[in-house]
Amino acid sequence: MKILVISPHPDDETLGCGGTLLRHKAEGAELNWIVVTETYAPKWSADLVERKAKEVDDVGKAYGMHKVRKLGFPTIQLGEISLSVLMDKIREAIEEICPETVYLVHAGDVHTDHHAVFTATMSVLKTFYMSKMGVKRILCFETLSSTEAAPALSHRLFIPNMYSDITPYIEDKIAIMGKYETEAQPDPFPRGFSAIRALARYRGASIGVDYAEAFMLIREIF
Repeated sequence: MKILVISPHPDDETLGCGGTLLRHKAEGAELNWIVVTETYAPKWSADLVERKAKEVDDVGKAYGMHKVRKLGFPTIQLGEISLSVLMDKIREAIEEICPETVYLVHAGDVHTDHHAVFTATMSVLKTFYMSKMGVKRILCFETLSSTEAAPALSHRLFIPNMYSDITPYIEDKIAIMGKYETEAQPDPFPRGFSAIRALARYRGASIGVDYAEAFMLIREIF
């Protein structure tokens, strides 16, 4: 089975579905990763841009990704990019990989880059195009510091209806998050290790296991 995770920012995939990706890998799936944005000079120093690029490479190796595709759009500026341009790049990557399952950020997240990536991806994966691209299932994940920070409006709520038991993979998930030295936060902030563990424990309690990740099933064709 081919899996594709689409991350607006490099650390979104570990925060949202890192344990599930490790589970898929252990079960023999092929993992693929699209990183939509990257930092750039002069807004960020050349040293920081280089460090962040290396983090992506290191994390890709840690997951055993088959393909890591960096689209290179400027971070925090996707709202200024034409939707058609963003769609074209995402479509090209999906057609190349032909994944069965796509993991995607939640549409209601507070981060505007997340909303732009969700909108562009769903525009590409219209119901009548999905099967032609090999896609059977689209799942949205929650991202600490972005999903729960969204306004408390009904259309922006993350309402999980699928869960993945990641109990055997929680320590590896946290270790991989540690590779994002430029992104990880100290406790008690949302991207601190205790918060990552606490959310996984809470989601696990929902299904009677130690640790889990939660998802919203957006669409499935079978």
